[in-house]
Amino acid sequence: MTDVRWVVFFTLLSLLASSVTASDDRGKNSTKGIGYDGRSLIINGKRELLFSGSIHYTRSTPDMWPELIQKAKRGGLNVIQTYVFWNIHEPVKGEFNFEGQYDLVKFIKLIQDHKMYATLRVGPFIQAEWNHGGLPYWLREVPNITFRSDNEPFKYHMKNYVTMIIDKMKAEKLFASQGGPIILSQIENEYNTIQLAFRKSGDSYVQWAGNLALDLNTGVPWVMCKQVDAPGPVINTCNGRHCGDTFVGPNKPDKPSLWTENWTAQFRVFGDPPSQRAAEDIAFSTARFFSKNGTLTNYYMYHGGTNFGRTSAHFVTTRYYDEAPLDEFGLPREPKYSHLRDLHRALNLGKRALLWGTPSVEKFSEATEFRVYEGSGSCAAFLANNATNKAQNVTFRGISYYLPPKSISILPDCKTVVYNTQTIVSQHNARTFVKSEVANEKLASNWEMTNEIIPNFDQLPNKAKNPLELFGLTKDTTDYAFYATSINLGWRDLPMKQDTAPVLMVASLGHSLLAFVNGEYVGCGHGSHIDKSFVFQRPINLKPGVNSIVILGGLVGLPDSGVYMEKRFAGPRSVEILGLNTGTLDLTNNHWGHQVGLEGERIRVYSEEGLNKMKWRKLEDKRPALSWFKTTFDAPEGDKSVAIRMNTMGKGMIWINGKSIGRYWVSYLSPLGEPTQSEYHVPRSFLKPTDNLMVVLEEEEGGKPEEIQIELVDRDKICSYITDIHPPPVQAWEHKNKQLRPRLGAPKPVAGLHCPTHKVITEVQFASYGDPTGFCGAYLVGNCTVPATKDVVEKHCLGKNSCEVPYEKELLTQKQDPCPDVTKNLAIQVKCDYKK
Repeated sequence: MTDVRWVVFFTLLSLLASSVTASDDRGKNSTKGIGYDGRSLIINGKRELLFSGSIHYTRSTPDMWPELIQKAKRGGLNVIQTYVFWNIHEPVKGEFNFEGQYDLVKFIKLIQDHKMYATLRVGPFIQAEWNHGGLPYWLREVPNITFRSDNEPFKYHMKNYVTMIIDKMKAEKLFASQGGPIILSQIENEYNTIQLAFRKSGDSYVQWAGNLALDLNTGVPWVMCKQVDAPGPVINTCNGRHCGDTFVGPNKPDKPSLWTENWTAQFRVFGDPPSQRAAEDIAFSTARFFSKNGTLTNYYMYHGGTNFGRTSAHFVTTRYYDEAPLDEFGLPREPKYSHLRDLHRALNLGKRALLWGTPSVEKFSEATEFRVYEGSGSCAAFLANNATNKAQNVTFRGISYYLPPKSISILPDCKTVVYNTQTIVSQHNARTFVKSEVANEKLASNWEMTNEIIPNFDQLPNKAKNPLELFGLTKDTTDYAFYATSINLGWRDLPMKQDTAPVLMVASLGHSLLAFVNGEYVGCGHGSHIDKSFVFQRPINLKPGVNSIVILGGLVGLPDSGVYMEKRFAGPRSVEILGLNTGTLDLTNNHWGHQVGLEGERIRVYSEEGLNKMKWRKLEDKRPALSWFKTTFDAPEGDKSVAIRMNTMGKGMIWINGKSIGRYWVSYLSPLGEPTQSEYHVPRSFLKPTDNLMVVLEEEEGGKPEEIQIELVDRDKICSYITDIHPPPVQAWEHKNKQLRPRLGAPKPVAGLHCPTHKVITEVQFASYGDPTGFCGAYLVGNCTVPATKDVVEKHCLGKNSCEVPYEKELLTQKQDPCPDVTKNLAIQVKCDYKK
């Protein structure tokens, strides 16, 4: 669409929107409840700019929910988005669980208590890097089922589940049409990515799913993300990193532009290096989306949290989206948290123009453009520099502006820059892990161990000709299954040379395995997130007579995406012994015994009740594969978040007081030579004041549980970095009487620092006005620094919860500048703590 046609189009939309009329809940506009038009959602007759964040109730604990929601609100959000998790609500067909950590109603009501809106992504397929994409395992065993297609068995169970969830929300009056917080619901999830595989049955399934949702009469709009053919009034939305550029727009002109997943980083799988997305990049993409008629963005994730137990999908780490604005522990990750908060404030300062003004676009140069919304006595502008490595000086309406590379400046009155996406005015911080003195005092000395018994063929009752498929064998009740067979060899079958040995070769469809021959551990192997299949090969010792071959097949979560998920397979598919005098021996059809799960799992050895069912002994130098370790510890001092550092272990699972905090896998190193995840979150609600039971299952040989540490986590090291191009903080401005004006005096750049609640600045660890280098937690003095800087900062900040150091040359130099010819910056690092 040309720029002129675009302007005319939105002018007409604005005129239409000014005369919104009521209609039924399948329609678009409503003066009561939730409606929409081509500009925005309309909530109780009013347009809204919506800033949303994904927080999943299943990935945190109920005691954490209020603070997470409160922090999200302080971060400028007015909407919380969550998936609904079918496999945790109906793990067994017809048996439902909405208790404790899975209390969806309580979570939604807490959102309402904080006067925020909610988006409910019902799915029921959700992906979300969640086990089986949220679909319960029992669904795989429904005869003739094909997931997510025009398939009667799947549609029957999907309809029952979706209807049950919606009825539950209605019964609690949680939809906005009933006075509740839910303003949007989602049916299906990114279906376009697999739709072509199903051809006509995919097209008809989309229409059926959309109509199913509409027929439930919730009184709020439904969305389908990444679904270009979303039916009727169902809104198609964008997911991705740069929806301001990649989204082709709604499939009808009377639907608003909504961004349901604005990825704040990238989820990580075991074997991954760190995942990053700069705050500047998120801010740029978000500002761009709002400059192009977007009115809702949802940060996925805003708080990722923890994949407790066995809830993560294949190879996904226990820690989820730790690089989100609120990290795994719920601590604000700065500057991402505050830089986005300031962006929301800047956009809200131009809210009237963005929601009611007429848009226009002006190209200043090849790299720069101005997007303006003007009308009804208001004006807001976005000045964009799309060049990635070159700053631009531009003139807009007779005023000169400096635009840093790859940035957007927001002018809520078309005159004043209150925010630039590339220039971070907000504070930074650094996360620290500190050993807990109290928790570790008796931790190391209390360790005991026991071993899992390795069974043989005769001891396993479940016999079959071939190794059974692992998903179908375990049925998502455990990660493990034993496979055992035996072979009878004569001495002439074995290699004669002393430096030669037979080789056990197992071709596996994933995910991991341990091998034992005659009760002795041979080794382990595994696939990866990209390629689950692998071939395991190890030399083995065989003897004349009967030899026992045992394989422990392992899973690291079920698949969470793609076509025909119900037909995926895992586990050993062929087993051979190479290098015998009689040639290669194929054991695949040799008859196998099977055992689902470990004995320690069956007796719940990780619980107080199960402890005495196994014989424990003090730690020994030899730690065989499949060892169980246990110890006790007292709750760490204070109220900081708690983590367990597992660097000295291999692969397995951790339980605290009978509750699984998830899988660990520190032996799977990233390309950087480091574990993908070393620290594992222990919610405070899992702990007792004293004598907490920790049980660790270690799959691999060795491991040093005595070197496991319990640590306290904080972000009490906060920083600020200000330069000559930094604008004043956006908080310095307000809209009053339809005018943008300063709150107090003339706004000036400041270095702002704010400690966590109830803490104060107890130490200025670094302060340099000059040419400092580095980053928060690792600043260094450059060739120029003003000696008085630290005194100035201490005078403004020590003993305070928050402070602002004016970025003024005379104040910072105290009229004693040792390097007047150097262009200066200000870097500050302080420590927060409770007031002594």
